[in-house]
Amino acid sequence: MNNTYRAGLDVGSTTAKIAVIDDNNKLVYSRYERHNAKVSELVTDYFNEIAELLGDCHLQLCVTGSVGMHAAEVLNAEFVQEVVAATVFARKQYPQANALVDIGGEDAKVVFFDGKSMELRMNGNCAGGTGAFIDQMAVLMGCSNTRMSELAETSTHLYPMAARCGVFAKTDIQNLMSRNLPESDIAASIFHSIAVQTVTTLSRGCDFTPPILLCGGPLTFLPSLRKAFSNYLNIPLSDFIVLKEGNLIPALGCASRAADTQGRPIAEFRTALASVRTVSPTHSTKACNRMETCDCSGGDRRQHSSAGKRHNDTKEILPPLFENEAEYDSWRKDKATYDTPLYPMHKGTEKVVIGIDSGSTTTKLVAVRARGKERGQIVFKDYSMNLGNPIKAVSEAFGRLQETAREAGADIRIVGSCSTGYGEELIKAAFNLDEGIIETMAHYRAAAKLMPDVSFILDVGGQDMKAIFVENGAVVRMELNEACSSGCGTFIQTFAQNLGYTVEEFAGIACQAASPCDLGTRCTVFMNSKVKQVMREGATISDIACGLSYSVVRNCLYKVLKLHGDDNLGNKVVVQGGTMKNDSVVRAFEILTGVNVARSNIPEMMGAYGCALNAIANLSHRESAPARSIDDLLNMAAYDTRLLNCKGCENNCFVTRYKFAGGRKFYSGNKCERVFNNKGEGHRKGENIYSYKYRLLFDRDNKVETPCKQIVGIPRILNMYENYPFWHALFTTAGIRVILSSESVFHRYESALGTVMSDNICFPAKLVHSHIKELDEELSAMESPEQRFIFMPYVVYERQDDKRNINSYNCPIVSAYSDVIRSAMTPQTRIDSPVINFRDEKLLKKQITAYLKGLGIDRKTIDKAYKAAHLAQELYLRQIKQRAEDILADSREHGMLTILLAGRPYHTDPLIQHKLSEMIASLGVNVISEDIVRGDMDTGTGDTYLVRQWAYMNRIIKAGQWCAEQPHDVHFVQMTSFGCGPDSFIQDEIRTIMKEHGKPFTILKIDDVSNIGSLKLRVRSLIESLQGEESAAELSDEQIKKSTRQAVPDTTLPPISRHILAPYFTEYLTPLLPPLCRLFGWDVEVLPPSDTESAEYGLQYANNEICYPATLIVGDFVKALRSGKYDPDKISLVMSQTGGQCRATNYAALIRRAMNANGFENVPLITLGVATSAEEEDENQDGALDVPWMKFAPIIVTSLLYGDTISKMYHAAVVRLKKDAYAIGSENTNAAKTLRDKYLHLAAEPILKNSARGLMNLIARAAEEFDAITEDRELPAVGIVGEIFLKFNPFAHQFIADKIIDKGCEVVPALLSPFFLQNFVNVIVEKHMGLRCSNVPDFLVKSIYSLIWRRQKKINRIASRFRYFRPFTNIFEEAKDVNGVVSLAAQFGEGWLLPSEIISMVKQGVNNVASLQPFGCIANHVVSKGVENKLKKLYPQLNFVSLDFDSGVSSVNVTNRLLLFLDSIAV
Repeated sequence: MNNTYRAGLDVGSTTAKIAVIDDNNKLVYSRYERHNAKVSELVTDYFNEIAELLGDCHLQLCVTGSVGMHAAEVLNAEFVQEVVAATVFARKQYPQANALVDIGGEDAKVVFFDGKSMELRMNGNCAGGTGAFIDQMAVLMGCSNTRMSELAETSTHLYPMAARCGVFAKTDIQNLMSRNLPESDIAASIFHSIAVQTVTTLSRGCDFTPPILLCGGPLTFLPSLRKAFSNYLNIPLSDFIVLKEGNLIPALGCASRAADTQGRPIAEFRTALASVRTVSPTHSTKACNRMETCDCSGGDRRQHSSAGKRHNDTKEILPPLFENEAEYDSWRKDKATYDTPLYPMHKGTEKVVIGIDSGSTTTKLVAVRARGKERGQIVFKDYSMNLGNPIKAVSEAFGRLQETAREAGADIRIVGSCSTGYGEELIKAAFNLDEGIIETMAHYRAAAKLMPDVSFILDVGGQDMKAIFVENGAVVRMELNEACSSGCGTFIQTFAQNLGYTVEEFAGIACQAASPCDLGTRCTVFMNSKVKQVMREGATISDIACGLSYSVVRNCLYKVLKLHGDDNLGNKVVVQGGTMKNDSVVRAFEILTGVNVARSNIPEMMGAYGCALNAIANLSHRESAPARSIDDLLNMAAYDTRLLNCKGCENNCFVTRYKFAGGRKFYSGNKCERVFNNKGEGHRKGENIYSYKYRLLFDRDNKVETPCKQIVGIPRILNMYENYPFWHALFTTAGIRVILSSESVFHRYESALGTVMSDNICFPAKLVHSHIKELDEELSAMESPEQRFIFMPYVVYERQDDKRNINSYNCPIVSAYSDVIRSAMTPQTRIDSPVINFRDEKLLKKQITAYLKGLGIDRKTIDKAYKAAHLAQELYLRQIKQRAEDILADSREHGMLTILLAGRPYHTDPLIQHKLSEMIASLGVNVISEDIVRGDMDTGTGDTYLVRQWAYMNRIIKAGQWCAEQPHDVHFVQMTSFGCGPDSFIQDEIRTIMKEHGKPFTILKIDDVSNIGSLKLRVRSLIESLQGEESAAELSDEQIKKSTRQAVPDTTLPPISRHILAPYFTEYLTPLLPPLCRLFGWDVEVLPPSDTESAEYGLQYANNEICYPATLIVGDFVKALRSGKYDPDKISLVMSQTGGQCRATNYAALIRRAMNANGFENVPLITLGVATSAEEEDENQDGALDVPWMKFAPIIVTSLLYGDTISKMYHAAVVRLKKDAYAIGSENTNAAKTLRDKYLHLAAEPILKNSARGLMNLIARAAEEFDAITEDRELPAVGIVGEIFLKFNPFAHQFIADKIIDKGCEVVPALLSPFFLQNFVNVIVEKHMGLRCSNVPDFLVKSIYSLIWRRQKKINRIASRFRYFRPFTNIFEEAKDVNGVVSLAAQFGEGWLLPSEIISMVKQGVNNVASLQPFGCIANHVVSKGVENKLKKLYPQLNFVSLDFDSGVSSVNVTNRLLLFLDSIAV
């Protein structure tokens, strides 16, 4: 009998699965268990059971899973990427399947099969909608996952819910549960949100066609989750392949794959596992933590320090929280001085006020003595989970208060009451409380009681956080988390539970850690990848617990609240909230901020205590009001509910009506208060300009003046909210009937999410797909003879309504999203996207004429239509500006507060803004828009460091400047979409403008999440603080002049004459740059490569929503300036200036701000223009490097090509070295590295001699030497493309090239020269597309390039002496190839060059391409991810992966996705 079996081990993020099969593919053993991070113990149990069942057998083993790499190393077994493992099973056992969907504990995967190839997708940025998400939701509902599935089976209605962030979905559930809605509907809504999240994130333009194989525990064990996928995809349940062992599919695939491996005795595996187990019960974690001698993790001390890693600069050493137990004890004694005691109740009458904090997950209630010397003393406190029913939770808390009073013999008489928190209004209405206050004011009152002159308050709860800045006793600024909760209490709670600890135990061991792990700052669930990574490297639980405390604070301060290193917290800081009970979090905060903080012994109760203090302060207004008993309040709260369907607008909200004792009513669930409101009949609403603006834009007559021969569908999207009057009048006057897409509604939005290519793109962009789908269906269904098309103009420049601005670009998404639509969707209707330049009247007329002529419109009609379009647009602009002025005038006449609610034009869409403007108006405030500053030449354009390049951004900044200069009856609030690139730059600038004029700045971040509770909190906080402070102290002109931005650099030594520091860029340009600059007469030093310190400084001193390259560059400069190595009076900094629509144009502004924050105001910052549009775009810096292009063009061009040539040779050679080309023990372990460094060093001499010929000679020698060290070897090749900074910075992309080389693949490197050479194409394209006036003949531009092309061809000839050299290609030929994929007007970021490079690689036989991008890169949304489907349609052989990077991305996650890509490689 054969004693050899095949086994597959799947170690996932939360579970470990194993499957053992025999020669007949029969499953003989399997297990599926949660490992709670104790993988080796659980896997050992598995192997012991296998030995007991099968005896002394042999196993052929493969390992898979998101954290299976470590297990594979320990067991010396082959590792198979998990999607590949599942695919092996699917292909072998179910070849009929067209797709595979796998939902795991913290990841989700989809594989699309088309018979010939596969499309493999894996979540990379967010873990919402996975198994861990389901666990969290079940806990919130107070039931098991299975029970939640059973509940969902009887649902009758679905509610919108966020699945993007697991913790923020709790807010939506909390809202639904608090409205007493059926649990079945809530459960079904949870499963629906998971289906939407999975499809949205992973389909990216691919269609789900049955049959579909389902994989993973959640889809195997939860029928309602399968039903949700069935309903959302509109696919019958019978078309899903569901296996009873569906949770084992990757393990079974591994077992199948193991047939190709060598069988080994099971005893060998058990021995390997035993070597990594804790060696003795006396071995203490504390000893290991203190780095004492131990043999944990195999006894290799290097595993603690990761010193053996090749790139150990990706880790940062964090200081321990306490040096020893004595220091910890002393620290706790210091904190005890701020304790708030709980006093015993007196017998007899006890007059108290009640404070209630009804939070998102918990309810807090305090009873506080109201009068006399004992005023303010807490006599009762209660903290409980509300489990979605806040009224019941408060009632039960009152019951416990009653019982405590009864035991003490006290008669509680309530003389005042106040509520706050998430359920403030509901609780106030239910119990008929005296008042309710906003959370920020409640927390401020409690903090001021603890520390009267408090300057900063940080409140961190279970899933929300608030940072409150206080000056002179007034709240002047507040920040809340809105789109991420990774710095909240549930963050640590999740990890503690996963690792088998209580939160208290976890906090305790964190305080004992000696070597805390740097776990970065990122999504709660993806932090798990980092945790598993450091565990693999030998980190202890206490080091991890401590590292998580640091991460909580850094996430909270820098990622979520976006505080900067220069934000002045003052030295009177109070921390509050349940999370601050954790000593390790409080201490980490102190270490990171350098401030000793005050913390009460009851930080979780401070909101309720603040309410009680507020009630005490207002007792004088209620002297005549009778005291009430607890029963009086409880009797008021008896209620029944009824679900109403509001028909007041397109939202069709389901509104819950509460009916309390005495006929009192309360409505919940309505987005606006147009129909149902809780304010009463006498309440006066404010005016809302956005309702007027929406009607003014779109309520237009669609009759045409001439017989209609064509029909145009115009989607209600993006810049149509700016220019629709123009286009409507143009087409109707030209005889083309206009059909406008319907108003945005959520269910239509969801129906088209499967075609969204980038999951972290902004909500307005995602919404485009549903409008195009609707128009396409309507137009293609028409049977009329008219020609039909959809119109999405490619508007690069908007009108420049203020000539003082530098430019009037649209952001890349607004301009170019039509390219994405054509790639991601398959519309039956033609989509027209003429390139448009509203900035230049003459060019615009030419563009419009050419376009309408192409539609068959005669010249006379064109002229008439063009004039009508202009008149319509001008009328609209006058009317909307006048309406804003009228509202303001009326507001002042009646003494009302006015909010300028600024945003981009498409924030007028009620769905995009979630009717925020209505909500603000319902608070009795008048709302105007940024349209009030259109054409206003009296208001400044905004005193900022920014290059004023974007039209919408310019208007928002100008509106901020206007508002800042207005009296204190006008205040500024900005709407921004989650993931908006341009807005990430302007927030700091507007905040500074406001601060300089003594006004607050409030920003509202909006996304497709429907619950706007946190946004309402922000607005109410602003309004109540303004009403509380009748007029904040206005700054004098003298104070304004002392603004930090007014610092003028010391120019006694001209900036260019100084020692110039330049950021590190690429290892193939860095050695060449100093000699080149020396040739020009500049003294330039290139800074060292980025590291973790750079990332940390960047996070502290730059807005944390900026792209990763900006973070690192800012960090590199701050690190250099703070090092003490340089004399500030003798140095300058230099930064390249790209120009155009990309955010990189404004990196210099970020650097300047960071320099000033660190006290280097006098150090000049000079800019270097590197693009055709850069030279005119930055007048705010301290000088510019004028490169002598004409004089040194040959050596500059040849130097760029030289660096690219050496890079090509090195990467082709390093994987083909002869055996004798390795030098054991030397610094450079192989001859390819030696040659690379040699020739980069040798280039200095010919460069200094201005000898291009000398560089060419070196190329010839290098080619021969590289050829001599290589052998003939055919290898798969992987091309690298991506964002210009990130793809050249090894630290930024986690040394991805080395990882690819280690897998035996040739890297076809990214090249620098094409980035500059594309400008020859761009100059011609801009002229012919009407984007720029130019008299330069095309032949002249091409003639100049021909000289460079001649040089490239010569290099191709001499470099071909190295037989694996890949030749340079002609930039004009590459531009031709990209036609039909993206427009050549795409000149933002890498623009059209990026897809052209992919096409060029494929044509050269490089079918595997990795695109490296910063997380949230706006250009990448279009030119990389956006056109992926189009590229694959044109080139089916293309194997493509897009990898996103930022300072917090897990290397485990990146490696896992890279392995998936490499496993499906096409040779």
